Amino acid sequence: MAADLGELLVPYMPTIRVPRTGDRVFKSECAFSFDSPESEGGLYVCMNTFLGFGREHVERHYRKTGQSVYMHLKRHVKEVRFPASLFNLNRDFNGEDFEYEDEAKLVIFPDHFEIPLPNIEELPALVTIACDAVLNAPSAYKKQELESWEEEIQVSRHARSLRQLNNGVRIPPSGWKCQKCEMRENLWLNLKDGAVLCGKWFFDGSGGNGHALEHYKETNYPLAVKLDTITPDGADVYSFEEEEAVLDPHISEHLSHFGIDMLQMQKRTENGHHTENNSRLRVSEWEVIQESGMKLKMVYGSGYTGIKNLGDSCYLSTVMQILFSVPDFQRMFVGNLQRIFDYSPLDPTQDFATQMAKLGHGLLSGQYSKPPMKSELIEQVMKEEHKQQQRGISPRMFKALVSKGHPEFSSNRQQDAHEFLLHVINLVERNSTGLENPSDSFRFLVEERIQCCQTRRVRYSQRVDYCIQLPAPIEAATNREELLAYEAKRKEAEENMGTPPEPVRARIPFTACLQAFTEPENVPDFWSSALQAKSAGVKTSRFASFPEYLIVQIKKFTFGVDWVPKKLDLTIDVPDFLDLSRLRATGLQADEEELPDLMPPIVLPEDTRGKLLQPNDLSPEMDETAVMQLAEMGFPLEACRKAVYYTGNMGPEMAFNWIIAHMEEPDFAEPLTLPSLMDPGPSTSDGPTGATPIGNSPPEESIAILTSMGFPRAHSIHALKATNNNLERALDWIFTHPEEEETDALSDMADTEPNDNAFSSANSHSYELFAFISHIGASTMSGHYVCHIKKEGRWVIYNDHKVCLSERPPKDLGYIYFYHRLSSS
Repeated sequence: MAADLGELLVPYMPTIRVPRTGDRVFKSECAFSFDSPESEGGLYVCMNTFLGFGREHVERHYRKTGQSVYMHLKRHVKEVRFPASLFNLNRDFNGEDFEYEDEAKLVIFPDHFEIPLPNIEELPALVTIACDAVLNAPSAYKKQELESWEEEIQVSRHARSLRQLNNGVRIPPSGWKCQKCEMRENLWLNLKDGAVLCGKWFFDGSGGNGHALEHYKETNYPLAVKLDTITPDGADVYSFEEEEAVLDPHISEHLSHFGIDMLQMQKRTENGHHTENNSRLRVSEWEVIQESGMKLKMVYGSGYTGIKNLGDSCYLSTVMQILFSVPDFQRMFVGNLQRIFDYSPLDPTQDFATQMAKLGHGLLSGQYSKPPMKSELIEQVMKEEHKQQQRGISPRMFKALVSKGHPEFSSNRQQDAHEFLLHVINLVERNSTGLENPSDSFRFLVEERIQCCQTRRVRYSQRVDYCIQLPAPIEAATNREELLAYEAKRKEAEENMGTPPEPVRARIPFTACLQAFTEPENVPDFWSSALQAKSAGVKTSRFASFPEYLIVQIKKFTFGVDWVPKKLDLTIDVPDFLDLSRLRATGLQADEEELPDLMPPIVLPEDTRGKLLQPNDLSPEMDETAVMQLAEMGFPLEACRKAVYYTGNMGPEMAFNWIIAHMEEPDFAEPLTLPSLMDPGPSTSDGPTGATPIGNSPPEESIAILTSMGFPRAHSIHALKATNNNLERALDWIFTHPEEEETDALSDMADTEPNDNAFSSANSHSYELFAFISHIGASTMSGHYVCHIKKEGRWVIYNDHKVCLSERPPKDLGYIYFYHRLSSS
């Protein structure tokens, strides 16, 4: 038999490889589907490329590559085990509570000849070594999962043995202050004696005087919890003795000892109603958005597939659920599934279209949205709300691809769903060259009208956008008096270390948000071509075209004193139907006069061209008083100089706006380099001295150099015009303005827009709400995302892998809203 197997494998020996360092072994997920060793058909791993394929896709790989030898992996459930932390609400009940029995065998195509493993004595040595290496290799995404979950934070060895002091200490819900200094931030509660003390900067990046650590050295009380992290789901616990963040399975009991009921909100909603005793308590955002107090009905089937949380990946889940509820995305990626798969490259894990099609099919096919098999043992132990949860899909391969090279999305930290949405739209744009572009359904033209406040002359321009951002004007709140009274009581309670009042949430009319959007805004660094000088300018924006699907983001986030994005606590009465006819662009009016079509000149003293601006080299026009005012606010001195310089000495307020707009740029704090006229464009006698007409074409040789690098001709011309034909600066401009590549398409898009008669129909700019994403938490850098989508006339809540019919969709607490344009017929 050994000789027979050896002879059978001889023709395939050159194709069988042993995984080397750096080779990724995809033995947990199919490249074209979400099949795994746990699936009915198991998983086939190619013994040459180490790619994994489900039963429906392995034949395709064999036909395309000729690779015949695969390792077939099948996992069987053996028994159920239940750790102590079973009832953690955020626990994933999709596999980690089971023990498995794995089965492996070699399969030779096309005859499907099977060789059970291990079979050391009968197989050639090379095949045995290769099989052993594949079986023992970590899965391609195993490291990512471990970093996201168990290995990141461990249970403290002090948690279960902690004996708390009965010293009568009670901690108020807010108004905390370090017992040894005046610090009111980065405060830690010692779980042994209830001491509230400040931390040091290395605990979480915040400032402090280290009194919590000093207290540990004096008392040897090891565990402390950060006060502002306590939620119904848990809290951040640190062990001074173990010198790391830890888990405390008994955190609820330990906090209750000091009068902190972390589960108060949760217990109240589980009762399903509000009692007289707790009627004064404000319903938490966490409960309302997740509808945690409702008996929600699970739904299964096509379009109702959940997505497992890979570790703060809910921002990805909510965005992709909504994108694949849009017909254009369904048609492009799922409708063309077979064509995309058939023409996929040899490594489909690195192909954007393949992974989008895979994800779309996983969400829409219903193949991974079936009620789980019931187990009597599971039903006896699991909570009622977990008993019927579906398995959902794990988008590890998709996340790894779309986040590749991105400093934020490639991490396991929480991210802004709005930023990820635009990131995905950008990837779709890049990968749709010559093909149908589904992101066009979100694209629209914005008309920007800029007016010189001094001459009253105007300039109209258009740009492409995908999302309308609406301000949330707190001053327009309908309960303004209530808010002012609450703020006064809160400050009083904080000063007196008393019990804080009930939080009051601002109620803002949606019409006020639209009104704030239409208001003129100041244009920083505005140069008036009519005055040939810097002046005050205002800008208004309107819709030059209307998208098929409108994305509306509510600007709920602002920066706190620590520069961490924080969310405004507010509700907005977002309508189900939206009419944007008032926001339709009008273009140049008969009584308006346009600004001259000129670019600002660069005029510098001869002895300062190309030099770095030194502290003693301030231009006579540099307002040093404004520079110092900004520097005293904590901004880098060089950034303050640039802000004052580029806003034409129009005061610290204008300079401050420039700083806010440019502070994320990589050279923000670099010294100001006064530009030189290395390659000026030809002058013209028609314009003022030193001004370059916008329509004047740059030198053809400069255009040729940029186009030879692969940049579009129109983009290259735009870059040269924007930098006075300086080739080096034009190249930098291209890399920092990728969105300008859309300029070529503006005229084409304008040609396809409806004419004036079409716009006269009321429905051409009328929309209906069909989805929204909600954020839970105080910052985009933390918290949780949930989305609601209207399907088949009913609202459905998608909360990671849990998909249920919504009983009370919290439309007033949304962060990003999605509208569909109504038909004009």
